[in-house]
Amino acid sequence: MNDTTKTIDIKILDRELRVACPEDERDELLDSVAYLDKRMREIRDAGKIVSVERIALMAALNITHELLSVKVGRGFDLADFKRRMDSMQAAIDGALAEQDTLF
Repeated sequence: MNDTTKTIDIKILDRELRVACPEDERDELLDSVAYLDKRMREIRDAGKIVSVERIALMAALNITHELLSVKVGRGFDLADFKRRMDSMQAAIDGALAEQDTLF
């Protein structure tokens, strides 16, 4: 694990910001920046809201709604899904290991 924190310049809705970020989380941060920028541009381009503060609040509300919908609203539990995938991966690894002993 890399604990080195660096500052990086980001741009959201044509506004530049400098943020501190652990080096090993840089790519995830940049993905988040791109997603937030896209959502804020969609809200701005709809033309109903012009204040950057209100656009940011609406984007935060929409993104939070998406997160909570995935987490609880549709009966889909992301943590449970990951546990099931890990269990299936372990079963596949076990089956492949048994095959290796046959040859």
